[in-house]
Amino acid sequence: MNSFDEVIGLLDNEQGSAALAGMQRGIEREALRIEPNGHLAMDKHPKALGSALTHSRITTDYSESLLEFITPVYQDIFALLTDLTQTHAFSVRHLGQQQLWPVSMPCYVGDVADIPIADYGSSNTGQLKRLYRKGLTYRYGAQMQIISGVHFNFSVSDALWELLYQASDKCLSKGDFISESYFGLIRNYRRLVWVLPYLFGASPALCGSFIKDQQTDLAFEKLGKGTLYLPYATSLRMSDLGYTNKEQERLNISYNSLTDYLEGINAAIKMPSASFEAIGVKVDGEFRQLNANVLQIENEFYSPIRAKRVTLTEEKPSQALARAGVEYIEVRALDVNPFSPVGIDADQVRFLDLFLLYCLLTPSPKSDATDEAAIGANLSKVITRGREPGLTLNRAGEEVTLQAWLESLFGELSTLAKLLDGQDQGQDQDQSQAYQDSLAHWLEAVHDPAKTLSGRVMSALLAEGIDHSQWVKSLAKDYYQTLLEYPLPPEVEAAYEAAAEQSLAAQAKLEAESKQDFEQYLADYFAEAPAPVDQVV
Repeated sequence: MNSFDEVIGLLDNEQGSAALAGMQRGIEREALRIEPNGHLAMDKHPKALGSALTHSRITTDYSESLLEFITPVYQDIFALLTDLTQTHAFSVRHLGQQQLWPVSMPCYVGDVADIPIADYGSSNTGQLKRLYRKGLTYRYGAQMQIISGVHFNFSVSDALWELLYQASDKCLSKGDFISESYFGLIRNYRRLVWVLPYLFGASPALCGSFIKDQQTDLAFEKLGKGTLYLPYATSLRMSDLGYTNKEQERLNISYNSLTDYLEGINAAIKMPSASFEAIGVKVDGEFRQLNANVLQIENEFYSPIRAKRVTLTEEKPSQALARAGVEYIEVRALDVNPFSPVGIDADQVRFLDLFLLYCLLTPSPKSDATDEAAIGANLSKVITRGREPGLTLNRAGEEVTLQAWLESLFGELSTLAKLLDGQDQGQDQDQSQAYQDSLAHWLEAVHDPAKTLSGRVMSALLAEGIDHSQWVKSLAKDYYQTLLEYPLPPEVEAAYEAAAEQSLAAQAKLEAESKQDFEQYLADYFAEAPAPVDQVV
């Protein structure tokens, strides 16, 4: 691939700027429903929000209590965040007095056995989704599964792909070129993924009740009655206490090509696990998990980024990728931003645009075991010590300070920011500087770690001397009121109501048509051969 400077030279014109600006984005935001006292809501998913199985915008993740809001795909950032806000506002209007927990780490749970696993009804599809989550409970515990995050879906324009492909050696078909370029993005992202918890990590502290019986070597300090924190931590959500799976460490799934990746995933879903075998699949006539393999299904593979394609009916994710290649990528390393009522803001979106474009447009060598070790070590350091003065990371075998590496990266990103802002000619000056202004905003956090999200969280807790849960409850109450007062247009509210009714009808239809015995349905589901990796186009 051409160097970053060469690619920028190719795009430094009106056509190139327009092609860059055609990015498409979608957001998935998870949020726990809580009672006014801050405890987890234990009731069923509100019927007024529709069917969690068939609604395209409002669903549940692991638990009945864990809402997930999903936007359609947008090119315009304002429209994207407006849509997300409207979904929040409609939902809050149908929660009674319940509120949304505005951080990633869970509220006080009490007995973890009481956490309600999501219920998707009696159809075979619904039963499979619930059993998968039941398996997660047996494998990793319910508490880990109610950690919330924000997922950012990203793709670039057809116009940009055409420009990049024409500048390539054309030794691949255009479809293969796109897939392999997205995997180049993924490799660069993984090398730089530590940047996201540094800037956007927002879980340096948690409620002590979350630890309970868990073993940890983390040297926590205490604040107030029950808050545990690490002085320089950024994202405990991404630590060993959070959303991790040690059983998957032996998978060694490669990101060096789509073919390698699919071979690894297909092997993983067949790989037996002695630990999970000990749980049992069906015990005393009751299913505990879908199977005893390292992965029950592909979705169980925990990764801070995924290659994705919209699936057809009954199609598995890897089959979609094998059928037609990579369509977009999903960033999964984002904590919920507690300083936004919807968990993410426009400055973050613009930085993600720049960051992901940089990862795409920069040469991306294949990774080996040495690279993988450095990737893991760098990420672990930043998660637990990211704001530590003078912290060093491994950059291609050389120890450099985190700050120096970031300053170098921001210099490259500034070139992209100017190109993207060039698309806003004719608009007011504030608007035409949007990307440069966002980059300048986050550059302040490079120079002063207190201005990162995790730094702001710790500043608020230490300045007020209050427990984390007390601080978060206050935010939840404020955002509840903000969303209740949000001016939701009547036609938008009516559309959400109609979508809820339609989703309930769709679930009822699916249940009426589910005639096959569930055990046979499962056998048929796993008997389907994975798509051959040589079908990649």
